[in-house]
Amino acid sequence: MHNSIKPKVTLVGAGPGDPELLTLKGVRALAEANVVLYDALANDEILRHAPKNAIRIIVGKKIGNHAYTQDQINQLIVDNALTYGNVVRLKGGDPFIFGRGSEEIEYAESFGIETVIVPGISSVVAVPASQGISITKRGVSESFWAITGTTSDRKLSADFALAAQSSATVVIVMGMHKLSQIVELFQKENKGNLPVAIIQNGTTAEEKIGVGSVNSIVEIVKQQDLSSPAVIVLGEVVKESHKLKGFYEEFLSKEIAQ
Repeated sequence: MHNSIKPKVTLVGAGPGDPELLTLKGVRALAEANVVLYDALANDEILRHAPKNAIRIIVGKKIGNHAYTQDQINQLIVDNALTYGNVVRLKGGDPFIFGRGSEEIEYAESFGIETVIVPGISSVVAVPASQGISITKRGVSESFWAITGTTSDRKLSADFALAAQSSATVVIVMGMHKLSQIVELFQKENKGNLPVAIIQNGTTAEEKIGVGSVNSIVEIVKQQDLSSPAVIVLGEVVKESHKLKGFYEEFLSKEIAQ
């Protein structure tokens, strides 16, 4: 029986949270899965695309609640592929954007296991878009930075200082715990009035949003009780959003009143 098992690992990006923002290719990969290893960030509804008898294993890493180390996850992927054949590794967003997907693929390939990559819609782009924020816009922003607030050594990436000097839109994932440090870097560059939006649980029914400026956003996070997982967007494009116009006019009138 075991001779007929063909180990294969398919890395699937689950998208930003809304289960309908999974790709058709991702749906097809899940339908053929013998085992699904998924993160806490992957929506439960997405798992329904896997066969009823497929083994489902949550390996999710949440801050402060590491179920498995990365090395253990790598090993689980390989063990399950060798034992059961078709493994789908489901990760939130796009697995190659701050998802450590490349490490998992490299490990599987070191065992000669066939690997396939199914990109996902990244929250870097999709979450701002869901609030009408176009992260590039002609005449407003010619480029964007995507930065993670959580580096492997728990320090703030040196890229933040450069991003704060740039005129580009800055999109930060996994950065809520570093918000005050990020704000300080932008204030150093005299960008206290730069518009900021923070979108928690973007594209899902639980979505919450706070809008302000670099100078006021820490206070707004407290007022609105915003927390992780959230995407932070800094840039003039935030003000351009048709969806946030109401928020912004209200916010600016308060700032002027002060």
